[in-house]
Amino acid sequence: MATYRANVGNVEMISLTDGQGEGKATDVFPASDMAVWRSEYPDLLDGEMIHPRFGVLAIRSSSKLVIVDTGLNGPDGRLLTDMAEKGVDRNAVDLVVTTHLHPDHVGWNLSDGRPTFPNARYLVPRHDWDHWTQPDVLPDAPHVTESVIPLEEARVLDLIDSEYDVTPELKTVPTPGHTPGHISISVSSKRERAFVLGDVAHTPAQAHYTDWSPVFDTDPDVARSTRHRVFDELEASGALVASGHFPDAGYGHLVRRNGRRVWQGI
Repeated sequence: MATYRANVGNVEMISLTDGQGEGKATDVFPASDMAVWRSEYPDLLDGEMIHPRFGVLAIRSSSKLVIVDTGLNGPDGRLLTDMAEKGVDRNAVDLVVTTHLHPDHVGWNLSDGRPTFPNARYLVPRHDWDHWTQPDVLPDAPHVTESVIPLEEARVLDLIDSEYDVTPELKTVPTPGHTPGHISISVSSKRERAFVLGDVAHTPAQAHYTDWSPVFDTDPDVARSTRHRVFDELEASGALVASGHFPDAGYGHLVRRNGRRVWQGI
């Protein structure tokens, strides 16, 4: 069974899960082909369905406890239970970093109308905030009204630039396309590196089929360009990758095998 803990120098990462989603593979990825899924990725299929994980990451860095994204908080949401089982105290969280403002990344921002992490500052990419709070966008984004704007009203929300030092070991990186202000997180400690992917990708199949864009991408062309750039860099560097929508704990590497780039989970 894949471990949920990973260490990068002095940084500890703890993979958390808030359940999983469901969708027909070719509906989620319109450019894909069911024959390809069946022949090359049968382990990712349940009939014709795929079940992306709703991943959350806890990171201990420079005496801070950081949560990256907060899951969906859906009918089978189990983030708080998973945190308790893995020794992550929500009262001890210092910072919550949001990679982007989609429902499955902000769902546990609040519990019973109050911040789920009562002693934390919530960091939100300024460019995503500017997009989702536009008068012509906000009415179609009830999750922002319900799970994000109340943080501003509670005065615990900070808007951050695309490049921001969360701690001396964690730095946000602009990775737009999935949403306009989407960010990832670069981890660097004691000459070891990791990369928290966010929604740059949603399935290990995109390691090879990098042009596949899910229907959730706000700008598929920009998302595709970002994915190619990021994957090329991660393959070349050999950095550990943490991906919230990938199976198991979501840890792995992008490696070259028989002329194809593949996801090698750990």
